[in-house]
Amino acid sequence: MSIPATTLDTALTALARAANAEIVSTEPGLNLIRTSRIDGQMSVRQALARLLKGTGLRAIAVGRGGYRIVRATLPKSMRAPARAAPSSEPKPADDILVTGSKQRVPLLRYPGSMILIEGGTALPPQGAGNLTDAAQGHPILQSTHLGAGRDKIFIRGVADSSFNGSTQATVSLYLDDVQLNYTGPDPGLRLYDFKSVEILEGPQGTLYGSGAIGGVVRHTSNPIDLHRAAGSIGGGATATYSGAPGFDLAGMINLPILTNTLGLRAVAYRVRDGGYIDDTRRGLADINQGDTVGARLGLRLDPGDAWRVEMSGAYQRIDTRDGQYAEPVSGTLARRSRIAQPFDNQLLFGRFALSKDWDSGLRFFSSTGIVGYRSTDRFDATPMLPVGSRLVPVTYTAARNKLLLSQESRLSRSLDNGSSWVAGFSYISDRDILSRAIGSPDSDPNIIGVTNVTQAVSGFAEGTVKILPTVYATVGGRVTFARVDGEPSSTPRSSNFVRGRSTRRIDPTVALSWTIARHLSLFARFQSGYRTGGLAVDRGIGRVADYKSDSIIVGEIGIRKLRSGETGLAFSSSLSLARWRGIQADLINRLGQPFTANIGDAQIETIEGSADWIPVRGLRADGSFLYANNSVTGPMADQSKRNNRRLPETPPFAAHLGISYEWQAAAMAPRIGITADYVGRSVLGTGDLFDISQGNYYAVGLMSGLRWKAIDVALTVDNVTNQTASRFAFGNPFKLAARDQTTPLRPLNARLGISVAW
Repeated sequence: MSIPATTLDTALTALARAANAEIVSTEPGLNLIRTSRIDGQMSVRQALARLLKGTGLRAIAVGRGGYRIVRATLPKSMRAPARAAPSSEPKPADDILVTGSKQRVPLLRYPGSMILIEGGTALPPQGAGNLTDAAQGHPILQSTHLGAGRDKIFIRGVADSSFNGSTQATVSLYLDDVQLNYTGPDPGLRLYDFKSVEILEGPQGTLYGSGAIGGVVRHTSNPIDLHRAAGSIGGGATATYSGAPGFDLAGMINLPILTNTLGLRAVAYRVRDGGYIDDTRRGLADINQGDTVGARLGLRLDPGDAWRVEMSGAYQRIDTRDGQYAEPVSGTLARRSRIAQPFDNQLLFGRFALSKDWDSGLRFFSSTGIVGYRSTDRFDATPMLPVGSRLVPVTYTAARNKLLLSQESRLSRSLDNGSSWVAGFSYISDRDILSRAIGSPDSDPNIIGVTNVTQAVSGFAEGTVKILPTVYATVGGRVTFARVDGEPSSTPRSSNFVRGRSTRRIDPTVALSWTIARHLSLFARFQSGYRTGGLAVDRGIGRVADYKSDSIIVGEIGIRKLRSGETGLAFSSSLSLARWRGIQADLINRLGQPFTANIGDAQIETIEGSADWIPVRGLRADGSFLYANNSVTGPMADQSKRNNRRLPETPPFAAHLGISYEWQAAAMAPRIGITADYVGRSVLGTGDLFDISQGNYYAVGLMSGLRWKAIDVALTVDNVTNQTASRFAFGNPFKLAARDQTTPLRPLNARLGISVAW
């Protein structure tokens, strides 16, 4: 056999193909270890011994001719392996494991729809984007566009409302293995120094519990390297046509404190998004400037005997000077407001994880997390009167304070024949406090708000069994006991106020995966999920009301093909049918006052597909689409026109196309690319009041760059055609009835960035 000098992950894949042997590993950092060239006749065991020499890894024989690569306990005097240079080559498909399955299931055999956005060029530029930005190239993701830290994320059309309120989110967000949200919008975490973002389409009730009715998004940090110090620093400047400039700065450092035993990794960033909306009443330009400051710190300890201890924390603050909506009567990128409408939020995150791996494939994992979140929204609630009228401005303020505690412990095992299982329990405690005030800017008298406290205990199990040589069956279930207690901030309450609501719930999973060829499989899945109920403010001043839990069941069938090497075609496609009962929705009445209600039932039918083609090394083309059809029935929908009985934010059709090329050169690696995205027409919500058009636009982006040794220079241009279409038809609840609000695309903008890694 002949395997060139490369990284260890690539070398192991090449050896497995050459010897027709199964070689697997779940150890992190294989792509950071360099191997020497090996040539000649030798056994698989001899080849592995040469590849793994001096790496701190060893090969364990499993099954018939198979091997598992695991971490060995090394003397501290052993020299650490060298770190590979960053590479933009795609990861071999055989190495991809769906970590969100909690069973280390290979992607080919995962019986469900999912998307893996890997780090590097697949995620937004360093420090310059969040999940909403990453969603632009993935039609299965939809979001509102109220602004960073205020955007709600939806998956595959499971969208309840365009407005933020007390309901549990339809998508569960995770930072590593800790839940990041329970109620409310995406906190807007910047995607810097992440290994990947994994999107598991929902519902995911069996493994993730309540709230994952649309799916799960897992942000996975880059692992801490215990062998070698490393770091990077980067920055960029952004220019926006007819708008203010912006910038981003970020840095990362990885330090092994005790080689092979203890290390840390730290990340810090500072981002400014330049404004582009003018306020003609106040004579101000570019009012919607946003600033983000954040940091993450991780510590890893490997005491030996395959035990691992991880501790990490994160902090991020977003300050936005004013809302980013416009009023077309004042101009495409302008509006008239009497006062500023700023927003700010702050996220604090802590995580402790303990794990151990045994040679038999058994794994123990336990994680404990705490998330503190607070935010403040301010809106201009001044009554709409003719221009020139004298009236004292009125400010509406909504402040949220949240504390989320979570704990999960589980055992899992992956067997040599491909079967696997996972079983565990989890505990969630969430406290969500809403405080409100309305009045003049100098004196904001408090009005009624609510506090919801949710506690849930769950036990779950899921197993995958090989029932035929190429067919695997997955069966699982989750039992949940939950209680929600709500309390208004003052004594007035409606007659249907319920202080405590208990939920007992069983969510099953049944799935099949059939490998019909080496890199081609079919899958089918049935799963359910739900959201807890709670207490919310009601129509009018000084009223609250109880809302009930909702539930969803989804069935899907699909096909998935993986690449067999560095080149070739990979694709996936699926059809799904969802039935959603008792939909919770945060809404706004014609006076701009928020309330929450169960609006009815919905049926959602989708067809989705994606393809990734690398015909030759360096050249890549990718595309994806989502077709979605939905209809809503219930009191609000039934009183509306038939065409208005739709879920919000989900266009009937959305698509993405991208083409890129990177020259393969020894000293330099220039690259170019182009992307095109289309988003169809959607509406703000269900019912005649919310049947306001948005979307129906396309956007083109250009990319170029150059990598030389450890230096990378990139130039990106977004919205090349300078589209001004409305992404989101909302910005101020007290002006909603005028139906004259848009959130335009950021005008033509360009970012020039440079980064250095060592």
